[in-house]
Amino acid sequence: MMQRTTQPAVLPVVHIDFVKPHIFDVTEEVRLLWMKDVPNDTVRLDLYFDAGIIRGNKSIPAIVHSLLFSGTATKSSVEIHESIDALGGFLDTDLSFETAVVSIYCLRENLDKIALLVGDAINGLAFRESEVEDTLRSMGQKFRENQQKVRNVGQQQFRKLLFESHEDYSTLAEASDFDEGNYSAMKRYFKDHYLNGLTRITLVGNVEQDSVDALIDLFGKWAMDHKPTFGKSFETTHKRMHFPVEGAVQTAIRMGKMMFPKSHPDYIGFQFLNTILGDYFGSRLMSNIREDKGYTYGIGSVIMELQNDGYLVIVTEVGKDVTEATLAEIKLELKRLQEELVSAEELELVRNYMLGQLLKSADGPYAMLDMYNSVDMYGIDLSFYDRAIAEIRAMQPERLLQLAKTHLNWEDFLIVTAG
Repeated sequence: MMQRTTQPAVLPVVHIDFVKPHIFDVTEEVRLLWMKDVPNDTVRLDLYFDAGIIRGNKSIPAIVHSLLFSGTATKSSVEIHESIDALGGFLDTDLSFETAVVSIYCLRENLDKIALLVGDAINGLAFRESEVEDTLRSMGQKFRENQQKVRNVGQQQFRKLLFESHEDYSTLAEASDFDEGNYSAMKRYFKDHYLNGLTRITLVGNVEQDSVDALIDLFGKWAMDHKPTFGKSFETTHKRMHFPVEGAVQTAIRMGKMMFPKSHPDYIGFQFLNTILGDYFGSRLMSNIREDKGYTYGIGSVIMELQNDGYLVIVTEVGKDVTEATLAEIKLELKRLQEELVSAEELELVRNYMLGQLLKSADGPYAMLDMYNSVDMYGIDLSFYDRAIAEIRAMQPERLLQLAKTHLNWEDFLIVTAG
């Protein structure tokens, strides 16, 4: 009989039993990761390419990425998407600093057919003039609209200044990039970074081995023949810059600094500190600047990961009349973390929150593969999570104070405002 009067025991989180994916060598440099134990018929296939924003100039990476399914010599964009829709499939794409990803969602019974459609669409990309012109027109219009939004201007200028020592990471798009298509540059980029740029395949789905073999045969011909290289040791001239946006009633604030890669010994501890600062709804920045002062609807701090590095960024939009007051409150919260020990109550609250988030992030085969991928891509194994659990459980106020004194000095921050 179910007992409804006694509270269940609360057990500490000490270890997560990960299910490691099956790993196949597509080539010496490229692997396929397969999580097979899925209790339903759904499938997700991700194709990773060395085609991030840093790999080209004049917005070529973003333009080519947008054109991937724009049509072949025999099929239009509409026909490609209708064929995939008819099989119950869904496509998603993502473009970041260092990587481009094409994701396929479908039922396992249609995986082989949809994979062939995707393979044909990319392999036969024709750069149809009408599609290119439509894409450039749409992207150009969106770019010009975004130049009137303080959020976008702040984000772009922060990136430019933070990575000013490395041209590939700091170059920004310009409106003229979308005025006319450079077909030779686009085709060359597509060949180098897609047809010869596949870096990883991940698959979640209870499919047969024959399907996995077919995927390797189909997409393996796009595999890179060497390991990609990425920027590191970025140098930032720490300063404050303002970028006016005509007619703006708000100010976007983007402030941050270069940090370290995921393999750094301070990474987990600083994640704990940053959660207190601004990485959950009950954080100090939210409690002070949103809940107490009412300066903004939302504010947060995030650690962004790069292949060889990482950076911290604090993000918010506030009324123009409270910009300086908001910066003063941010400075105050950084100073408090450097001078005052975190209370036992707050420490335990954040400890439980972080452990709960770890458990949530490992719930199910899709999440398991994502967690494996998020360390394996940086050359780290699953023991990272055991170390994270141990360090979170053992975290003490003195350790957080030391981390704040080392990494949260106001003078080290780049501050960008737009509005």
